[in-house]
Amino acid sequence: MKKGITTHVLDLANGKPAQHIKVELYKWEQTADGENRIFLSAGMTNDDGRVETPLLETIETGEYELVYFIEDYLYPKEADRKFLKKIPIRFFADQREEHYHVPLLLSPWGYQTYRGS
Repeated sequence: MKKGITTHVLDLANGKPAQHIKVELYKWEQTADGENRIFLSAGMTNDDGRVETPLLETIETGEYELVYFIEDYLYPKEADRKFLKKIPIRFFADQREEHYHVPLLLSPWGYQTYRGS
């Protein structure tokens, strides 16, 4: 059984895994001044569109954010019409759950996500 926080990216417009996309993971914490975003780790999608290792091994209860850097993937050439550059997905994780898989379904004009298995 997998543990931690994992992700993969699928290119819906081309019907294939999205390769070589940088993904960063942050944790959000409440502070006296508001919220603070803390960098935890980063990874890159492989030929199968997956970040090979968990971005976080052990989950603590709290809010997390995955940031997908998709501009270079979606617009590899000089494009006059760009829409998406980075996609942040902010979610709540409970330490009672051992695994959170967050897929990203991507196209040049939109995206969708869900809690996977």
